[in-house]
Amino acid sequence: MFSTVKQIFHPKNKDLQKKILFTLFVLSIFKIGSAIIVPGIDIDALGTKKIGFLQLMNTLGGGSIEKFSIFSLGVTPYITASIMVQLLQVDIVPYFSELAKQGQVGRNKLNTITRYLGIFLAFVQGCMYAFMYITNATPVMVLEYALVLTAGTAFLLWLGDQITQKGVGNGISLIIMAGIIATLPNMFVQVWSNFIEIGTVQATTLGIVKFILFVLAYLVIVIGVIFEETSERRIPIQYANKSTSTYGLAQNYIPFKLNSSGVMPVIIASAVIFIPSGLAQVIKNDGFSLFINKWLSFSSVTGFMLYIVMIIAFTYFYTFFYIKPKELAENLQKNGGYIPGVRPGEETITYISNVLNRITLVGAVFLAFIAGLPTIFSLFSSLPTSVRIGGTGLLIVVGVALETYKQIESQLVTRNYNSGRRRY
Repeated sequence: MFSTVKQIFHPKNKDLQKKILFTLFVLSIFKIGSAIIVPGIDIDALGTKKIGFLQLMNTLGGGSIEKFSIFSLGVTPYITASIMVQLLQVDIVPYFSELAKQGQVGRNKLNTITRYLGIFLAFVQGCMYAFMYITNATPVMVLEYALVLTAGTAFLLWLGDQITQKGVGNGISLIIMAGIIATLPNMFVQVWSNFIEIGTVQATTLGIVKFILFVLAYLVIVIGVIFEETSERRIPIQYANKSTSTYGLAQNYIPFKLNSSGVMPVIIASAVIFIPSGLAQVIKNDGFSLFINKWLSFSSVTGFMLYIVMIIAFTYFYTFFYIKPKELAENLQKNGGYIPGVRPGEETITYISNVLNRITLVGAVFLAFIAGLPTIFSLFSSLPTSVRIGGTGLLIVVGVALETYKQIESQLVTRNYNSGRRRY
């Protein structure tokens, strides 16, 4: 890692330095925009002090919902649209399934549809926020504020594209990461103030010990995510026209990550858990609210267990959505490849499915444990909801940081290889 940082600041890599500076400049624009309140809003009169079930979106947006800033929606409408489009490709709508099979042309069309759907969802969510949090809002006011929030989301999507094209890493992911990082200091301040009690020396010492344990739990999450992101199962591949005994021939293999779905299962499971709380806030029925708080909230045992089960289920869904054993086996057979000791066809499909099932189980349980660790800690310490969501945020931050680091490292390797070829 230190050698990579040293190479980045080498004089011959000035163009890469410019890309990194451009990325940081765009992210600073996002941070500045997150502090700009929607024109005409009285921040003191807003009802966003207790945002409840929107805490996840508030974390992803860098605390923008609490301020009702122009970037309150962040890029979450685009994420929701992406999930919807991905689900529609699973033979639900034939048109989307056909586009998914058309290569780059089909992917471009799906990306366009996703963006339009994301803008539409941003407008709908903007209207909902205006109705929920603005006191005595007229239809014209709701429309005005919804358009401002929609424009903010559209601008963030454009900024994300600029990072992807002219900077380093995936622009949308980096914007999400920047928003989460912006909320982490405030979260740790809340934890400190919650643990440290002004009183006896014994109480203060106990609070400090709890805070240290909390920080150690977050370090465990970071180490766990790094381990999960870098772990993979390699299945050896042999081709009919090649021999493994050939001198100097590199071994071919199919790499399967321990968790191929990333942090998406955690995001979806967190969002689903907060849906009942959102309904309770809209319906405003005491009996229904009591039922939700007792059985389906993060602070309840049943709600937490449901959260863990959903993470495992969504991990399996996303893994087999992206890695289709049947298509993989067919493509392998078309290219003259096979797995040593396994017959092409049904046996290969069964073998790949069994491997995926085993490693996905380990990856899903590990992901659920990492995501649930801050929640377990919070259940025994009466910490606010933002701390529990902070564990999900940290998963996203570490995952995006690793992907960005790999991209920078890949660019450095390519540059060194090209410069070596020019010398010869």
